[in-house]
Amino acid sequence: MNGESDILFVILTSHGSPDGLAVTAGRRPAETLKPSKLAEMLERTGVRHKVVIISACYSGVFIPPLANADTLVITAADASHPSFGCQDKAKWTYFGDAFFNVALRQATTLKDAFVVARSLVLKRELHQGFDPSHPQMAGGANVESLLVARP
Repeated sequence: MNGESDILFVILTSHGSPDGLAVTAGRRPAETLKPSKLAEMLERTGVRHKVVIISACYSGVFIPPLANADTLVITAADASHPSFGCQDKAKWTYFGDAFFNVALRQATTLKDAFVVARSLVLKRELHQGFDPSHPQMAGGANVESLLVARP
């Protein structure tokens, strides 16, 4: 990758907690990926512009250490709420379905897709009687203008 002109996309889906994200790699036992550790890993890539999408309960804990002008962060929940739809045999979480399967197919920007997805998630959560997860989007002022469709 060209560290100055390319955009690194990182998409993580797992179980989350207020401490971070559950990660299993190969035969290693599950560990918690802490927000500060992910921030360090992303910094070491040498890539300036990044988009990080995290679909997990409490994924908003990743916003403070990651979101800045060069890093756009989108999460399925805020730091104090679970997200929903992570269950056996489910193809999508509520946020994953709303964002990737529905909103990105019709929106022209990530911001527009996020707004649509957040609305769809809220509607579904309220219909099912859940406390809203409050998906979040932060940072990325220097990234959004680079995310344009090319013919």
